[in-house]
Amino acid sequence: MHNPSVLSFRVAIGHDVAAVVSLVESAYRGESGQRGWTTESHLLDGQRTDVENVAELIGSDGSLVLLAEQGGELVACCHIERQDTSGYFGMFAVNPLLQRAGLGRAVLAEAERLARETWHATSMRMSVIEQREELIAWYERRGYRLTGETRPFPYGQPRFGIPRRDDLRFVWLSKPLDEVTA
Repeated sequence: MHNPSVLSFRVAIGHDVAAVVSLVESAYRGESGQRGWTTESHLLDGQRTDVENVAELIGSDGSLVLLAEQGGELVACCHIERQDTSGYFGMFAVNPLLQRAGLGRAVLAEAERLARETWHATSMRMSVIEQREELIAWYERRGYRLTGETRPFPYGQPRFGIPRRDDLRFVWLSKPLDEVTA
């Protein structure tokens, strides 16, 4: 018997692009994003991603978009990419109405497992806007550590959002993948 509360994972394909864009935008921007704790609307206006970007991520070698579904409905997603001996984790989104229910932990753990088993990645890396202190703390509770690396925010490139402040930058976090995520 099918249990609609069971979380299932699959890799996105071309016909999933619009649903992924819609989920990511709902989690990070606008009014719907403010219902969840992952919103960036206090830092950025404009888009978080677009159809072209998601299609490119789905179609690139060493890259995949992982979908999490409940009852056949998309509830969360992330992008993982092979980068040398590491996996890169990004474009992480959980439906704002379902946040704080453990979906994020499950998606992160599955992404780590895929990177380890598919690409033999020894670590997972990610970049987060420095001002997202609550999100950084969430990752730290899952074994990620700040590396000390930073990267400037791509000001003047509205494809990545329209900054509401002039001091944004990315910080890098990393976690060895021999650790088991709880």
